[in-house]
Amino acid sequence: MTGADSRSVVLARIRRALHGEGGGPPEGPAPARDYLPAHTAEDDPAALADLLAENLADYRALVHRCTADGLPGLVARLLTARGARTVLAPPGVPGDWLAAATAAGITRVPAPGALTARELDAVDSVLTGCALAIAETGTLVLDGSPDQGLRRFTLVPDHHICVVRLPEQVVASVPRALPRLDPARPQTWISGPSATSDIELDRVEGVHGPRTLEVVLLGGAAPPG
Repeated sequence: MTGADSRSVVLARIRRALHGEGGGPPEGPAPARDYLPAHTAEDDPAALADLLAENLADYRALVHRCTADGLPGLVARLLTARGARTVLAPPGVPGDWLAAATAAGITRVPAPGALTARELDAVDSVLTGCALAIAETGTLVLDGSPDQGLRRFTLVPDHHICVVRLPEQVVASVPRALPRLDPARPQTWISGPSATSDIELDRVEGVHGPRTLEVVLLGGAAPPG
């Protein structure tokens, strides 16, 4: 069989598999679709949050939990611990998230789309929300919404604080996440801080994203009393 003939055969099989075109029904049995959409019980939000925290930490993200009332103070402490003097926050990030930080003298950097990579590299930290968090994989999904901004806002600065609202932004699995995401939006899937390793498995962090990822699991209003 010549190369041209092989190419025709392969393309014909692809057409049949995708559209039923090219001379008959697809070859072979239909693929099984009876796999589980999730491997974790989804009726226990607290257990999902615990699993998310465990898998985030396994990827070397730093995980914090707090109530809505405690968030401004926590953000200020995290930024101060890093020695941050500036923090970039997209326009959709509520001002009260940074109230304590700005009161402590940390400057909120506006996030216009014209910020260059050099200007972003000079920013100490970035604070965002997220679109979703996936418990089984310890993954954060950003989609460019107003509280997340452009992709480069979270890829260039060395320190990223991401706030996940519990329980509404946590799903069990990737199959549960996909129907809730808009495929037309610019998605960034984050599992831990940016890292790579060489042939000797020496791990280097901060190669193509933030060196430090801190995730705040936001659990609602503070209890009375």
